[in-house]
Amino acid sequence: MNFSEKLQQTLGKSIKDAANEEIYAALLSTVKEAAADKGRNISAIGRKVYYISAEFLIGKLLSNNLINLGVYDEVRELLAANGKDICEIEEVEPEPSLGNGGLGRLAACFLDSIATLGLEGDGIGLNYHLGLFKQVFENHKQKETPNPWIQNTSWLTDTEIGFDVPFKDFSLHSKLYDIDVTGYENGTNKLHLFDIESVNENIVGDGIAFDKNDIRENLTLFLYPDDSDKQGELLRIYQQYFMVSNGAQFILKECEEKGYALEELDKHVVIQINDTHPSMVIPELIRLLTARGISMDKAIEIVTNTCAYTNHTILAEALEKWPVDYLEAVVPHLMPIIRELAARVAAKYNNKDVQIIDEWNRVHMARMDMHYGFSVNGVAALHTEILKDVELKPFYDIYPEKFNNKTNGITFRRWLMHCDKKLVEWMDKYGVGEFRKDASKLEGLLAQIDNEEALNALLDVKQQNKTALKEYLEKESGVVLNDNAIFDIQIKRLHEYKRQQMNVLYIIYKYLDIKAGNKPKRPITMIFGAKAAPAYIIAKDIIHVILCLQELIKNDPEVAPYLQVVMVENYNVTMAEKLIPACEVSEQISLASKEASGTGNMKFMLNGAVTLGTEDGANVEIHQLVGDENIYIFGESSDQVIEHYAKSDYVAADYYINDADIRKWVDFIISPEMMKIGDVRTLLEIHAELIQKDWFMTLLDVKDYVQTKERVFADYEDRMSWAKKMIVNIAKAGFFSSDRTIAEYNRDIWHV
Repeated sequence: MNFSEKLQQTLGKSIKDAANEEIYAALLSTVKEAAADKGRNISAIGRKVYYISAEFLIGKLLSNNLINLGVYDEVRELLAANGKDICEIEEVEPEPSLGNGGLGRLAACFLDSIATLGLEGDGIGLNYHLGLFKQVFENHKQKETPNPWIQNTSWLTDTEIGFDVPFKDFSLHSKLYDIDVTGYENGTNKLHLFDIESVNENIVGDGIAFDKNDIRENLTLFLYPDDSDKQGELLRIYQQYFMVSNGAQFILKECEEKGYALEELDKHVVIQINDTHPSMVIPELIRLLTARGISMDKAIEIVTNTCAYTNHTILAEALEKWPVDYLEAVVPHLMPIIRELAARVAAKYNNKDVQIIDEWNRVHMARMDMHYGFSVNGVAALHTEILKDVELKPFYDIYPEKFNNKTNGITFRRWLMHCDKKLVEWMDKYGVGEFRKDASKLEGLLAQIDNEEALNALLDVKQQNKTALKEYLEKESGVVLNDNAIFDIQIKRLHEYKRQQMNVLYIIYKYLDIKAGNKPKRPITMIFGAKAAPAYIIAKDIIHVILCLQELIKNDPEVAPYLQVVMVENYNVTMAEKLIPACEVSEQISLASKEASGTGNMKFMLNGAVTLGTEDGANVEIHQLVGDENIYIFGESSDQVIEHYAKSDYVAADYYINDADIRKWVDFIISPEMMKIGDVRTLLEIHAELIQKDWFMTLLDVKDYVQTKERVFADYEDRMSWAKKMIVNIAKAGFFSSDRTIAEYNRDIWHV
């Protein structure tokens, strides 16, 4: 029985007569069955990787699974023959609320590639019921509401597996739910998500407020609960320990069931620690091994040879440090092991910068990972060099053999084959069909660089995608885009280092320029998508400024025909899949040295956008691949920025005082026009922040940014030249396949 026959059997009625919800439920069930029939990926050498992460931003799964199972076209045609549109069926599916930003999206891409390469490897995380939050805009401000996603019809499968997780004053019994991870034309793996039976979504009050002390009911409610107070920090520790204790117990259970001796755990298991949230897996595994009779020395040796750590950040704030008192209050049974690990480091090294427990009695999670793991990797070439030379230099001096780079990647199944089908059709027409299994084959597109027919067809694909975005946004939110405008897009977490505020200053520059009578050759549409962490006040203030500018420009008849600002609500994977194919200018404008890698830059590049960015993160490698003519680089270099920090010689006020243009742009934030729309206090605070602090050096680079962006828009008018830039970017994007990244992880770290 083929997939279509199974689908119709599961549905139990004709497709024509079925509601979209019924068809979705039947598809989900049939996909689950097909994934099971595919069989699990099994290592030929009895070795498995476990990828532990606080978040997995997996996106909707229906179409992705249909593509990986090789039945997408079959299902689309079957539905169409019965008067149904697969896109409407896809809209029935809720997006899982299991991730937030690049960290979680990377984890999802990696799971896809691990399965596609036929490697035996599973993800381990938590089953958050309400996610980060659902973002709504009220009075030009972000408001947070719960984002429930779990329905009776779900990709989650109850395994009936559970473990007891001990805390200081009580224990919690877990429930394990699995989600199938299908490989493209290969076997399946699993994403293991741990939950508690007693979780209670009804304890959430106004917005996303809830009792942080009620661990038995709140533990798996939210991803990254507000940690701006002690209760929030303690809840984070509860969550992290619950994740790693379950993960460690599950790993040992699987090993014992396979008949492996735990003394040889490191021969059969590799644990990839994705950022610092899962770091307590190291002492927890040691605890569990010693409880089974293995000596402390041997347990430490085994765990050190089993665990590998991926560093995702250069920001010190993101390298977690927990007060010893907090850990004693939550997991006192772990502290003797952490103290033992710290003591061994202290006995060997007298450098305070490498101690696990510092002079303020805080436990440094990343330091524990680096001492008691066998690999430390950065996620872009520049990032890894900064780690080795600056941020983690004391550790590189001790363990040079542990450090390696693994430049991030993206799965082309979702970010090309699923979300940009028009572009795939264009690729197939011009002869690079092999890219589905080998992304490097995209280089073959360079043969079309002087083919005017291919160039015009590529421009037409982009225009169709812009029109599709226009129709989608109008239907979903009532926003009407001008699809003849140039689409300039910045979508990513709202953070000062990503510098959405610099984009704001460009908008102000352009608004004032148009008011002065200087009309652009072509309308410009600036699109933002971003959530700000609930307790991150400055980030929420930046959103407020963007929304005020959106309102101001929309209602100004002199400017609105030439400039549009749109901030999409509740930016997520589903929205990204609509925005990225339509993008023409990709904003990657973080302060050089601050973005570890970025993956949005890769998705935009793959879909034919041209990058406007700093020499930061993976932008550096994009620049090297496409050449100076096919990317727009501005701003000071990472070396210059690092020197500014070292010398403390950047003073934002000097730029504000000494440059009349900068002063005019910054002051517009508190102009009468803006004050009439926005919250006066918020606007005053952002204005003061830019002048008095500006920790991420917006005013340092803004003039160069404005000038470079104007050059981008001027160059856009040479349509054939722009199409050639598009082809080069697409052709060179093959390097950024997560299949390549995972092959490198396996070659250098995992060996599964």
